[in-house]
Amino acid sequence: MKLVTFLQAGIEKIGAVMPEGRLLDFAAAEPRLAVDMLTLIRRQDELMPLARALAAAPPPAALLDPATIRLLAPLPRPVSMRDGYAFRQHVATARRNRGLEMIPEFDLFPVTYFTNHLAVTGPGEVRVQDHHLARLDFELEVAIVTGRPLKNATLAEADEAIFGYMVMNDWSARMLQMEEMKLSLGPCKGKDFATSLGPWLVTKDELKLEGTGHGEVLHAAMTCTVNGHRLSNGNADSMNWTFAQILQRTSYGIQMHPGEVIGSGTVGTGCLLELNGSKITDNLWLKAGDEVVLEIEGLGRLVNTITHVPERLVDTPASLVGGTLPDLYAGTPSGEAGD
Repeated sequence: MKLVTFLQAGIEKIGAVMPEGRLLDFAAAEPRLAVDMLTLIRRQDELMPLARALAAAPPPAALLDPATIRLLAPLPRPVSMRDGYAFRQHVATARRNRGLEMIPEFDLFPVTYFTNHLAVTGPGEVRVQDHHLARLDFELEVAIVTGRPLKNATLAEADEAIFGYMVMNDWSARMLQMEEMKLSLGPCKGKDFATSLGPWLVTKDELKLEGTGHGEVLHAAMTCTVNGHRLSNGNADSMNWTFAQILQRTSYGIQMHPGEVIGSGTVGTGCLLELNGSKITDNLWLKAGDEVVLEIEGLGRLVNTITHVPERLVDTPASLVGGTLPDLYAGTPSGEAGD
């Protein structure tokens, strides 16, 4: 199923995309499904059979024209959100562009970092401020949502715990990121302002998944266009660490819960940092008004438009960003910023 969260007349609801493109409003068809997406995931054994039965024979009165609603992120309020570093092509290229050798630890274990699960956006407008627009970047990623509790998981348990997949855009303010990562605490202000998810959450039964000895592999072409120009081409099956391996590592020694989001990290060619460094693009960065479309086969098209929100200087003291705007953003960026 392609599960969605949407606004109708100011009310948040969940539903599913029907083959002909209309939306099935779960609450209008079945009062027991008048819940949010996190509740549906947590109570999947009870509620998903109801949802599947409705999708097989949808009541006409519960079908909506997509033009009458606004899509939100499929899971607007995840329990947590981590991002990975699973594509060797991206990691190696980004390091080579900075004059660095490939780091051998990449092949020893998968890594993730926590990002801001309270700054999730869906399709549509992404609002950014002045400092975000200093080398603003997209990142083309696939993400999973956990559907089962996990702790010290085996690979099989990890695969079984994956509820579904979706498109993820890990927006990156590169100048902020490059400045702060000199302090060796990882991405923070360069990442925490927005992560876009959507347009829907696709359950595993709809996808081309191949079982391997290291976990399931998703075969799905991945592309990005900016203002109609194709910039990125990749495939989810080029992940060098599977989501099962990432979950196995992540769940070591901790209790994970249904409703946690984990991104793959950037696919090869999947961001401007990499493309500019490889001279595929020429110092190209996102600006206000740009339309960014991430598309993953089977997972849909996530369409976002960059909107600049003006700010007063008093609202953003220089100490917040390490210097005044002219000083901070002059010259060549430095520091670590590989994802």
